[in-house]
Amino acid sequence: MQYKDYYKILGVKREASEDEIKKAYRKLARKYHPDVSKEKNAEEKFKEVNEAHEVLSDKEKRAAYDQLGAYRPGQDFRPPPGWEQQFGHGVRFGDGDMDFGDLFSQMFGGGMGGAHGRRAGRGFAQAGQDYEVALEISLEEAYQGAEKTLQIEVPEPSPQGFMMRVPRSIKVRIPKGATEGQRLRVPGKGGSGQHGGAAGDLYLRIAFLPHAWFKPNGHDLTLDVPLTPWEAALGASVEVPTLAGKVRLKVKPGSSSGQKVRLTGKGLPKPSSGHGDLYAVFQIATPETLSDTERKLFEELQQVSDFNPRVF
Repeated sequence: MQYKDYYKILGVKREASEDEIKKAYRKLARKYHPDVSKEKNAEEKFKEVNEAHEVLSDKEKRAAYDQLGAYRPGQDFRPPPGWEQQFGHGVRFGDGDMDFGDLFSQMFGGGMGGAHGRRAGRGFAQAGQDYEVALEISLEEAYQGAEKTLQIEVPEPSPQGFMMRVPRSIKVRIPKGATEGQRLRVPGKGGSGQHGGAAGDLYLRIAFLPHAWFKPNGHDLTLDVPLTPWEAALGASVEVPTLAGKVRLKVKPGSSSGQKVRLTGKGLPKPSSGHGDLYAVFQIATPETLSDTERKLFEELQQVSDFNPRVF
């Protein structure tokens, strides 16, 4: 029996995770599918990819395969001592002509590809394609969670094998605590599987819409808070917005422009528990126009004050 390196066929390491194997399989299955591929020897490659995936995606089959050891692709070999008793379940090895896929088909049953592929009159099983789309949401939707309906177009093969764009309407749930740039997986909402293959997944890449007041940074928010010169100098209690409603913020006497005050737990919710923080950044604002009385008071202050902020 000649050895097949299933890991090499899928282009993954022997210690690859289930997700890595699945991702590699989907990529190669799309590349070599005989109905759409223009690659040389696409049908034979597709059979190999399906055979490798069927073994490595099954924990029991993968364990049996790994126990065979590693050989050069195409090298003649026999399973190590004791392997038949542990995994073979009565499989009898012939004169070396048994195909690798036929071996696992006899061991575990089912429709292994082996030398004949998986057509069986109904076409190759092919996993659906994964898709990724950008989804813009407001900070309020990230704070409260939201249900969105997406109108997208996805390429799908027609019964004749031609690729065509198909409109879809998909409802998705945005959980509380979604953050800018986060990638959310919606299982089974990607491309349709062909001939019994599993549907692909839809990935949502979260982007925040600009907000009039808040700037996000992970689960934290920043808010510019304008103060009058006298509020900054004398201290004050001012009302500021949060995503949960308005709160009072204490301004200490002598506050300066650019100074930050943290409002603990007033940011975006975190997936497990708790919230980020809201950082209020003071900005000293002066009136654009002054009444006669205001101008007189500012002029008096100018005369009596020896404060000089410019120490260079």
